[in-house]
Amino acid sequence: MFILDVTYTAPLDRVEPVLPAHLTWVDQHFAAGVFITSGPKNPREGGVIVAVGEDRAAIEELVTTDPFTVEGVATYTITEFLATRTAPALEPYRQQPPG
Repeated sequence: MFILDVTYTAPLDRVEPVLPAHLTWVDQHFAAGVFITSGPKNPREGGVIVAVGEDRAAIEELVTTDPFTVEGVATYTITEFLATRTAPALEPYRQQPPG
């Protein structure tokens, strides 16, 4: 599982015009089952996405296609973790520790 930490690198007046395309991109990945939650940070200096997947390289490639990245208004920090404990509703995403 991955935490995708989005940080705006441009002022909000440059981010806002790209937001509709970014949200369409996010919705596509929810529909594909890759994203399981997302939302803006508070204060509004970026956002957070929780993604599922086995391949970090695929997630790294995926974020390069975000309109925020393409337009140069945000960057991503990707943190990979094992979701070994979850709320009951997230049990399908629970992972086993290695070894």
